[in-house]
This record gives sequence, C-alpha cells and structure tokens, in this order.
Amino acid sequence: MNRTERLYALVEELRAVAPRPRTVAWLAERFEVSRRTVQRDLQALLQAGVPVRDQAGPYGGWFVDPVMTLPPINLTAEEALALAAAVAAAEHTTPFAAAARGAMAKLAAAMSAGAAARAAEASRRIFVLPQPRAETVREAVARAILEQRVIRLRYADAAGEETEREVEPAALLTARGRWYLVGYCRVREAGRGFRLDRIRHAEVTAEAAPVRELAALDPALATATHAESLESFTNRS
Repeated sequence: MNRTERLYALVEELRAVAPRPRTVAWLAERFEVSRRTVQRDLQALLQAGVPVRDQAGPYGGWFVDPVMTLPPINLTAEEALALAAAVAAAEHTTPFAAAARGAMAKLAAAMSAGAAARAAEASRRIFVLPQPRAETVREAVARAILEQRVIRLRYADAAGEETEREVEPAALLTARGRWYLVGYCRVREAGRGFRLDRIRHAEVTAEAAPVRELAALDPALATATHAESLESFTNRS
C-alpha cells in the first residue's frame, strides 16, 4: 500500500468508526507501518484541512469530527478515475498542485467506502513523470498571484532569447494545455503575457504589487475567446 492509498484508508477507517477514536498504535498495526509513519500521515491530513482531530486521555486517539463532515458522496468508477487523474495531472502541470492534493483529501473524507476505494485504486494506476524545475516555477507564480506580490522572472521568448523581467501579476490563464502569467511588465512598461514553460527562473519578491485588471493591461485580451489571441499577446517582446 503506497502513501496515497494509506491516506484514503486512514480517512475511511476513522470515518467508519466516528465519533469513536482510533489510537496511533492501533492504526500502525492495522496498516502495518510504524507509529511515526501514522503520526506523519495524520498530521498531513490535518494540514490539508481534513477534519481529523486528536483527543487526549486514556480513551483518546484520532477521530473524524462528524460536525465538519459531509454526508457520504457516491462516485461512479469513471468519476473516481477522473478525479484521481485530475489530481495526478495537477501534481506537475498546474500552479496549484498542493491545493489540489488538499481538496482531494477533503473529498475523500466525505466519500462513501466504495467511492473512496475506487479513487484509491485509480490513483495507483496513474503516474505523472516529475518536472522539478517547472514545478518550482509554477509554485512561485501561484504564490505571486495569491499574495499579490511582484515576481522577478528570467524569461525566454519564442526565439530562445532570455531577458530579466519584473512583473506585477494580474491573472493566470490557460489555453490548449498551456499556462500563462499575465501582468504588467516593468521592463516594457506595458501588459505582457508569459508562458510558464518559457520561464527559466521565478522569484517572488517581498514587494506588494498593485491590483491590475486584464482590461487595463489589454482590452482585447480581457474579451479574448481564442487561444490565438492569448498567444499573440504572449509573443510580444
């Protein structure tokens, strides 16, 4: 059983006996891992927002808070596969991979036993090859957007020429499987789009960025419905 499967199973075990608790020792024996591993898994679920709680005392242990859980959610095999595939893809292709993992963990807490089992089984069959450098860039871009901070980029244009840019982020757009950071480029003193796969390095600064709307950066982009419009905007120097 890999860690993803074990996390699903931990949530299901705690939900099945809620509100009664299970001790770390009991869970470690049940899943044939060390107590330290179980403790680490439970902390990961807690940090992801799954409503697991720790109750102290001789009759204490870990349990799922029934006040914060949803009724069981029944998913078909296809729906469980779709969710598992989306989360696996988010791991290496979208700027919000950590949030996707947390959302899936919360959803698992509300799944029926059958749905959780199907999702766990599907997750075992989906693999995405890692891209460490791109992941670092995506995390930095996502943080710049969420925290509304200036981001410093080393960016390669379509010809491969690299330039240093400071960008006030406005939005993340996606089209045809590509992600774009759109913002105000301080070097060009105008709105620009940056393909994430062309960003060679990204560093979020401590400087707060002013809020900028797409329409102010480029009126055509704000109403664009075709990928060609976004690509054209991105290809400006």
